[in-house]
Amino acid sequence: MNERLETLRKLMAERRIDAYLIPTSDFHESEYVGEYFNCRKFLTGFTGSAGTAVVTSCDAGMWTDGRYFVQAAKQLEGSGFKLQKMGQEGVPSIEEYLTEKIPQGGVLGFDGRVVNSRMGRELRDILEEKGVTFVYEEDLVGEIWTDRPELPARPVWILEEKYAGKPASEKIQDLREAMKKARATVHVLTTLDDIVWLLNIRGNDVPNNPVVLSYVVVTMEKLYLFINEAALGREVREYLEGLHVTVKPYNDIYEFIKIFRQERVLLESSRVNFAIRNNLDSSNRVIDELNPTAMAKAVKNPVEIENERRAHIKDGVAVTRFMYWLKKNIGRIPMTEISAAGHLEELRRQQEGYLEPSFNTISAYGENAAMCHYSATPQSDRTLEPRGLYLVDSGGQYLEGTTDITRTIALGPVTDEEREHFTLVAMSMLRLGHARFLYGCRGLSLDYIARQPLWERGLNYDHGTGHGVGYLLNVHERPNGIRYKTVQERMDSAVIEEGMICSDEPGLYMEGSHGIRTENLIVCRKAEKNAYGQFMEFEYLTFAPIDLDALDVSLMEKKDIEYLNEYHRQVYEKISPYLSEEERLWLKQVTREI
Repeated sequence: MNERLETLRKLMAERRIDAYLIPTSDFHESEYVGEYFNCRKFLTGFTGSAGTAVVTSCDAGMWTDGRYFVQAAKQLEGSGFKLQKMGQEGVPSIEEYLTEKIPQGGVLGFDGRVVNSRMGRELRDILEEKGVTFVYEEDLVGEIWTDRPELPARPVWILEEKYAGKPASEKIQDLREAMKKARATVHVLTTLDDIVWLLNIRGNDVPNNPVVLSYVVVTMEKLYLFINEAALGREVREYLEGLHVTVKPYNDIYEFIKIFRQERVLLESSRVNFAIRNNLDSSNRVIDELNPTAMAKAVKNPVEIENERRAHIKDGVAVTRFMYWLKKNIGRIPMTEISAAGHLEELRRQQEGYLEPSFNTISAYGENAAMCHYSATPQSDRTLEPRGLYLVDSGGQYLEGTTDITRTIALGPVTDEEREHFTLVAMSMLRLGHARFLYGCRGLSLDYIARQPLWERGLNYDHGTGHGVGYLLNVHERPNGIRYKTVQERMDSAVIEEGMICSDEPGLYMEGSHGIRTENLIVCRKAEKNAYGQFMEFEYLTFAPIDLDALDVSLMEKKDIEYLNEYHRQVYEKISPYLSEEERLWLKQVTREI
């Protein structure tokens, strides 16, 4: 890592660049990126999904959030990069750091395709007083990455209407209506999940996210799709022609965008990259708003919701069978974090309609679970023993939808502290799942319901309580989320609408000891409407046991016990018909009333 850092600094010196910015992004501001785009990982060694590196001639910093503090501290050792814990007291922001480090009249470099236009323009405004200039056509990390993977171009396939619930032609028509309301004549769409949702296509250009590297430009008469044409078979080409889609080469977007003059261009600057934004002619008026597709996609239609219910039964069967296998065999057969995750994946593959994981499985035993986004490697892979807590956070992509579930499992005796923490987290998850609220609430309003049992005891978890979930798409989806403070970059504080799917995943993490998280997916639906307005509630989509072996019932209020018993009744009713007799008897015992 030190050699790579020094090589980068030599290139910076040759190009007279004083600071170089390396975010975690592809050309589309995706959260998870393909191997081609792992420049930050290549340079720093940090493998987390969120982080930004900044290199100067004598310093190097790596900014990441609370999900990754423990992991990043370990992985950055010896790399030459200093961990900068975002949001912590005394830690400068990236903007503050650059303002301090870049000299008067200096130069900031970055690849303008992987920095979003909002961030680029904010940096320009902040650094303007120092006379800083930008060099944004320099992919310096790419120049030193000699064995860099190729850009993916995997086959595109059509998502049938029995899964999508609505034809692409209607979605495109709805988008044009939204453009009219915004008084836009051109819409530039670069977010991959929005594009494949709009066209009812899927692919596999980003691991675990069935999306396609592409851009879309929509006018009132035409729709242009910029894509690697090698990914399009004859059937897909004919399908796109039927939608009146004009296909163009993937990289042509940068020149094509220059043709527009005096148009009203709708785009989301935090998702459109700096290079595209800068190639727009100055005669155009930019309307900077959330992509209309983001909200339309987040509100699942009735077909999608019913399909999601089916997907979660399949997934619940796999996870329940995994828990049974784990409890039966711990201490009897060898198993590690990696091998256990592999067995869970095999159980999912046995389910009809299963495609792939929805993210890399977090399989974490003991103190490894204190890193809430831990990823087991051959070097860190721990043997599971018949004691303590094991956390597994996993999910699947099915034709019927996307799943995401976390269970923490007692492999044997647990400490009083572990039992207390496990119980508080279970209470937190169940209380949010049973929330009732007036329409108009956002995740900001609901987050406290989950955190209350923890905050009352001076405890907390340093991540959001919930995120939106796509339909056979990204496991993290805007614009809905549940967190007690806003994070501008996430854009996940929308009003919770009927049909939105969220995760419900409180946790507790004790560095060097243990980590606990319990997660279900929930879908919002209407409850009663009365003189006070429209009330809303959640329906559980996820069904798998919560481990009674780790529970301290004395900590629970009457309502918590009722919530758990009610949930376990549903687990048994929905999952038991798909199990063997032995598994069914076990499930009956572990979902018994307490």
